[in-house]
Amino acid sequence: MTISSEQNRNAQYPDGLRFGRIPITAVSPVVEDGRFPAKGIPGSDIAVGATVFREGHDQLGVSAVLRDPQGDVVQTVRMTPVGSGLDRWAGTLTPQTRGLHTFTIEGWSDLFGTWEHDATIKIAAGVDVELMLAEGAALFTRAADDRSATDADLFRRTAEALADTTRSVDERLAAGLSPEIHDAIARRPIRSLVTPSPAYPIDVERELAGRAAWYEFFPRSEGATYDPESAEWTSGTFREATKRLDAVAAMHFDVVYLPPIHPIGRAHRKGPNNTLTAGPGDPGSPWAIGSEAGGHDAIHPELGTFDDFDAFVARARELDLEIALDLALQASPDHPWVQSHPEWFTTRVDGSIAYAENPPKKYQDIYPINFDNDPAGLSKEVLRIVLMWIDHGVKIFRVDNPHTKPVQFWEWLIAEVNREHPDVIFLAEAFTRPPMMHALGRAGFQQSYSYFTWRNTKIELEEYFSEISHVSPSYFRPNFFVNTPDILTEYLQYGGPAGFKIRAVLASMASPLWGVYSGYELFEHVARPGAEEYIDNEKFEFRPRDYAAAEAEGRSLAPFITRLNAIRRAHPALGDLENLSIHGSTDPATLVFAKHKETAEGKDTIIVVVNVDPHSTRESTVSLDLALLGIDAADLDENGTFLVDDLITGHTFSWGEHNYVRLDAHVEPAHILSIRRQR
Repeated sequence: MTISSEQNRNAQYPDGLRFGRIPITAVSPVVEDGRFPAKGIPGSDIAVGATVFREGHDQLGVSAVLRDPQGDVVQTVRMTPVGSGLDRWAGTLTPQTRGLHTFTIEGWSDLFGTWEHDATIKIAAGVDVELMLAEGAALFTRAADDRSATDADLFRRTAEALADTTRSVDERLAAGLSPEIHDAIARRPIRSLVTPSPAYPIDVERELAGRAAWYEFFPRSEGATYDPESAEWTSGTFREATKRLDAVAAMHFDVVYLPPIHPIGRAHRKGPNNTLTAGPGDPGSPWAIGSEAGGHDAIHPELGTFDDFDAFVARARELDLEIALDLALQASPDHPWVQSHPEWFTTRVDGSIAYAENPPKKYQDIYPINFDNDPAGLSKEVLRIVLMWIDHGVKIFRVDNPHTKPVQFWEWLIAEVNREHPDVIFLAEAFTRPPMMHALGRAGFQQSYSYFTWRNTKIELEEYFSEISHVSPSYFRPNFFVNTPDILTEYLQYGGPAGFKIRAVLASMASPLWGVYSGYELFEHVARPGAEEYIDNEKFEFRPRDYAAAEAEGRSLAPFITRLNAIRRAHPALGDLENLSIHGSTDPATLVFAKHKETAEGKDTIIVVVNVDPHSTRESTVSLDLALLGIDAADLDENGTFLVDDLITGHTFSWGEHNYVRLDAHVEPAHILSIRRQR
């Protein structure tokens, strides 16, 4: 409550002044002074902070206030000071509904806190005893006028007790500091000089924007067959690919991502392993979009019809899967755009159209798009294409190389799409410099590929996990793909099955978003010589796989991946990005991190200990910051320990602040531990 009049609320400061009655600075999360909204999803904890201070010695209170899209207050939390002498305050807001929310920080004079502080010190010293008791009585009398009947009665009785000279001084002071009073004050502080910060936006998007497990596969490989007599392949179809969806759903994935499904050009078609000459039966790269059969608004004839695609999407929906479609704004030389809109490409001085290059890689079969000649026409066409696929049930787009197109275009496109279709999600496949990756997040991309793929050592992972969870989460949601058709890291090439397990644990436990390209569960690890990509790459040829046989013979990681995704679904702590904390270990290859979340059902805490060396057994002493794990006296036994359950092996351990760990990479390279709260 506010004990003073509404005039004390400094909603408008005097002309020319930038400080309110109580200064509030350095508010977070604020993206470029509020020009862009911070990101949130329903139920996610959003860390808020501000530097708040005041003159003199009176006690200060700070609150964070969350308002829904209608402007109604839906949450108010009391913030707490962090650090010593820094005037920095922190709290957590948890939006529950979607839409563009706002939050403000309120600094205020804490009248009860000031009286409690002064009265406790002075009465103990025998200074101004009656004056302090009288001031307390006056405080509660005034505050009772703006309270519910229950609290008003409590405050009046407290005021009477403070003024009752027939009681001892200790009894009178105790009445003003009773547990009931503290509970009432905690629910609703007695405030004055309330000073709000400006309102800052938080865009709360649907859950799959920030929590999802992705699985990528090529529909043309599903059911593809080879005739050794004719040496010809027959492409898989959407009807065959539909059969794969049940296995993907059984592994508890949420999103099935398809590379481009459009007609593929013939001109400069690439052959196996990116060779420049394709045979008559080579299918070409799906990213070389466009032929006489159509462009981005068409389906490759060998995959089937739109009816087949619609049936594929419908079956996915029955399995609680969503389909993500590749949006690659580029064209083969055979794309209809090349003839109808040559201005959408870059023409060299010799009259030829420039093909795509990413040195040392060359893509002679692909023409990149140029937005400079006809931005309005090209933008209109891309919007038409996206809306067409939305009409066919696609709500997620994985955008190929968005950093090679203007950021301004993406801001416009995503805003246009989300205005009418707020469920649509865009993933940025932008492996580039941080400013561009972060700008794409600000522009509206709900999630992005990340540098996780190349962070392997303990130190690298600690630094990167800290960055993505505490520095950039308000504008950059990282999707931790463990591999892609383009990326087969040296770690996976030489790490053996243990390396695949380690990377899966790290990705699935550290980020609420992670992804797997098919073949990962089969430990595919052979690279094209001299390259960081697969030999016999599926981008250029059919790659049918016998997943069932591999699993039956114990050659599949699918059961382990299934377990990881089940753990993610069962533990709300793993659904947040900002709650990751790094903990210590004495071994340079043993990484320790944790995630903690408090819900209405109780505390959920996951501790992950990973041996990041896939070739050896590592021993370490793990040191935990118990406060970051939400552990209090009620969680500890008489020895100062608590129970943890290993969610991978089923073993239970008694742990404390310091713990011995031995992890054999060839047996189980990681502990995923859940703190058992019930004794």
